[in-house]
Amino acid sequence: MSSETKSPTPSAGLKSNLPSTTTFITGHNAEGKAIVLDSRPATWKSFENGVMGFNQIYTNPFPPDLNGDADLHFHDDKIASGNLGLAVKNGTVCRMVDFGPGYVCMMHRTQSLDFGIVVEGKIDLVLDDGSSTHMKRGDIAVQRATMHSWRNPSTTDWARMLFVLQDARPLFVDGVRFGEDYGRGTEGLPRSGNDD
Repeated sequence: MSSETKSPTPSAGLKSNLPSTTTFITGHNAEGKAIVLDSRPATWKSFENGVMGFNQIYTNPFPPDLNGDADLHFHDDKIASGNLGLAVKNGTVCRMVDFGPGYVCMMHRTQSLDFGIVVEGKIDLVLDDGSSTHMKRGDIAVQRATMHSWRNPSTTDWARMLFVLQDARPLFVDGVRFGEDYGRGTEGLPRSGNDD
């Protein structure tokens, strides 16, 4: 790891006009003092012709092992493997998502407890009962393995959310199991593998 700031990585076709972000990772020096061990500019992966994108900030098993930077190695290896789903088995995922004007993502469900925080713009949380809840900057959704979609209601402005997904035990409603369901348009997106 380096304490130097790395050059920004191209956005791989993401058309967002929102400001770039940097992740600062702390650690310890040889004397046991806290330091900023690394800084990582956002690396975006675009979807659906650049109108939605993911910045994978951090992923790790739970509880994480911080010894010898095992957590950072796990994250880097998981990203390099290309097989990170929306959630991770026995672990946690932190990701930033940008939504283009008017964009509606697929209706989907993960077997996870998710915290979704609106960072920029406005977002509608759409559930499979047909309801829509309008969220503004600073609002938080606690998503409990429900079928849902995200809609950017603006026709001109991008929206950004920060998500933390934590693996959850299988969910049963009236004896019926509700597992991971990515919905339409997710070809090529790896499954989380936590509901096998």
